[in-house]
Amino acid sequence: MRGFLASSIGVTCAAALALPLTPPAAATVARPAPSAEAAVPGSTQSLPLTPLGADRSLGSAPVQGLPRRDVHRFSMVGVVWDDPDTALHGRVQVRARALGSGTWSPWQDVETHYGDDGADPGTAERSSGRVRGATAPLWVGDSDGVEVRVRAGAETREVGATPTALPSGLRLELVDPGGAALPQGSPAGGPRARGGLGVEAPEALAASAANAGLAPLGALEIPALDRARTERELRTLRAGELTESQRVKPLIGPRPRIVTRRGWGADETLREKKFVYTKKVKAAFVHHTATGNGYRCSQAPSVIRGIYRYHVRSMGWRDIGYNFLVDKCGKIYEGRAGGVAKAVLGAHTLGFNTNSMGVAVLGSFGSTRPSSAAVKAIARLTAWKLGLYGANPRGKTYLKSGGGNLYRKGTKARLNVISGHRDGFSTACPGWELYRKLGTARSTAARYQGR
Repeated sequence: MRGFLASSIGVTCAAALALPLTPPAAATVARPAPSAEAAVPGSTQSLPLTPLGADRSLGSAPVQGLPRRDVHRFSMVGVVWDDPDTALHGRVQVRARALGSGTWSPWQDVETHYGDDGADPGTAERSSGRVRGATAPLWVGDSDGVEVRVRAGAETREVGATPTALPSGLRLELVDPGGAALPQGSPAGGPRARGGLGVEAPEALAASAANAGLAPLGALEIPALDRARTERELRTLRAGELTESQRVKPLIGPRPRIVTRRGWGADETLREKKFVYTKKVKAAFVHHTATGNGYRCSQAPSVIRGIYRYHVRSMGWRDIGYNFLVDKCGKIYEGRAGGVAKAVLGAHTLGFNTNSMGVAVLGSFGSTRPSSAAVKAIARLTAWKLGLYGANPRGKTYLKSGGGNLYRKGTKARLNVISGHRDGFSTACPGWELYRKLGTARSTAARYQGR
């Protein structure tokens, strides 16, 4: 059994946590980084689960959890365990006490099938020895009390099937995403209109520099471009790789506005320093984060900081897994560091991270319809990013499987250029209601490209 290191900033042990009960033109409109405002550090409380006493409502299956207790402030919750290759067959439910009002929420289900996200088998990230099994993280809002129960279920639904054992090393992860590193509404212009970060951690400088040419160093966002400037940018970024027809008539959607990692307040010291790239972007996999829909658009940066911290500190990944994220208001956010125009290797679709990108919509869409703004944002983003690599959003492509439950390792799978997560791995992601909108996203993205 791998030892587990409780991850936290300023939090050292579980016992202490449980209380008693075209670049130059584009740069002129980018929002630069202000010079003040320090980040409010986030933290992770990691609490071991214990067997619960008999409860008729839970039946006879093995149950672990924690009774109601006071804890330090948190906004996101998930459950992790030792072995990433072991699935949790069962049900995870949590209740949280709202900070301020003291009101306890009803029991909420946490998505247990999260192992289909992550780095491909055999990669350095997957085999680092730090990766753990985990549920999806659930956004519960500012809270200071928690209760959790994890009940084992059967691997099959046959009558009389015996419940399976729960994974070893179950722990409750309570994530406080902290405050944004910089104020979200800072005005343009000012002392840093030409870019510049001042005295910053090397990781922050590197993350911002990866988008050089698209926005000034330290920019909170990469501005949208019209079609003409996007085409000029394409010729600059991909000059030696374009065909003659692509140079004459580029098929690419106008670059959308993208909030940078600095814009959503990423603590760049959490992730691994090195950027890892794949060769190209042939396909986009669409996901939902399964974090629930109870967030406001103004809270989206906090939700993303929570997911980032959970992926890195709780699950042992090198960075947030998705390449991009989209909120319910249609705002697009940079995900894994390395540059939004580059082919950054993500950890989003087990077996198909190579030569692809992952786009995650914040929320859960099994029975809830995604907003039209979110679907349009998927189309705008993919029209641009796939256009950088000459991919047709309405087309098909071949990807070589790195190993999964739908395609064996080495299989060349024929997939839609814009696919749902479930197309590459047997999973419910991105939720039926979002998945059924992908046809609209494909046709809209193709139209944005001028096809």
